[in-house]
Amino acid sequence: MNPLTSSDFGDAGEPFALFETWFAEAREREPNDPNAMTLATVDASGLPDARMVLLKGLEPRGFVFYTNSESAKGVELTHNMKAALVFHWKSLRRQVRIRGPVEQVSDAEADAYFASRPRDSRIGAWASRQSRPLESRFALEKAVAREAARFGLGEVTRPPHWNGYRVMPVQIEFWQDKPFRLHDRVDFRRDGFDAPWAKTRLYP
Repeated sequence: MNPLTSSDFGDAGEPFALFETWFAEAREREPNDPNAMTLATVDASGLPDARMVLLKGLEPRGFVFYTNSESAKGVELTHNMKAALVFHWKSLRRQVRIRGPVEQVSDAEADAYFASRPRDSRIGAWASRQSRPLESRFALEKAVAREAARFGLGEVTRPPHWNGYRVMPVQIEFWQDKPFRLHDRVDFRRDGFDAPWAKTRLYP
């Protein structure tokens, strides 16, 4: 295995800086959606649930994505504001795992991001009753047409049920594929947001 000071991990002293380095490389080399990540939550019974979402914000406080708050993931987060994320960049043979509590972004942040979306996507956010039963594709297309007519040429504002969520990590693990399954794994953990990160190397 390469030592911790290898080019894979740099000096590996601070996880956000390391993530930004890996993410920049993924944007250059991953052919499709380098910002795609698995979001894992739990439902009211404690049964885990997972799906792919897109990272839309990276900041010192955490990792931001947006969704319909009335969707399955939105409802699950309402009841348990904790989540896990996984990035898998197959072309780089790398993986990053993240866990932590979740908070909603501010209305100003959500408004700004919603306004940056294509108009058709904004209309779709009003039309879709995400995660609930759909009787037919035609019903969805009819809902989209209805919302498009309602807004006409006017501004498509953000629906009250559409919001952003920030996963604030207390654990970030970096995984790099190595020969013979002797992979490199470096785990960062902290007790709170003002606490320093503790770094541990893990067996593969």
